[in-house]
Amino acid sequence: MITNIETYFEEGCGRCSKMATPLCRVRTWENELQLLRSIILECGLVEELKWSHPCYTFNKKNIVILGTTKANCVLGFFKGVLLEDSQKILVAQTENMQSARQLQFTNTEQIVNIENTIKAYIFEAIEVEKSGVKVPIKEPISIAIPEEFQYFLDMDEELKTAFEGLTPGRQKGYLLHFSEPKQSKTKTARVEKWMNQIKRGKGMHD
Repeated sequence: MITNIETYFEEGCGRCSKMATPLCRVRTWENELQLLRSIILECGLVEELKWSHPCYTFNKKNIVILGTTKANCVLGFFKGVLLEDSQKILVAQTENMQSARQLQFTNTEQIVNIENTIKAYIFEAIEVEKSGVKVPIKEPISIAIPEEFQYFLDMDEELKTAFEGLTPGRQKGYLLHFSEPKQSKTKTARVEKWMNQIKRGKGMHD
């Protein structure tokens, strides 16, 4: 994992072997990320490095975070579901995402065209945080952890911490996948195949 925020913008997040190569997603969306970075900082937020990504805070509370996917560059709002979203441009990354919402971009022109809206959404997110309002979280569907997976969780603290840090939707995806086979050895093989992906903080389809 990287320890310096400038490293993220120059080389990538360090969570995969593509860091500092032309295949790195951060390098792919470098111009878009830098433009969003400048807009966010103009809103007075503090820039920090969290989860190997640029995270922007107000009074030490997370407001927005920058990220990338293969398809786009992302500005994520931690409590985006509480924003008015008058322009109807916020999206949920997955159907199980209860709090966070994203703005997704594929070029700098899209960002420039709604720069004022982006700032307005950021300022609204700051006011939401100031108000202290909480996101009402629905209880996720409970799925039993297969004993084969539980064994690895008990033996590997890094794996356990990483899995608990995943969103409920990503956890559910793994548990369903691990539970599907009838034979224990097949379940174990599936767990071993996906352990590194879990440790990188990623879901099965990331």
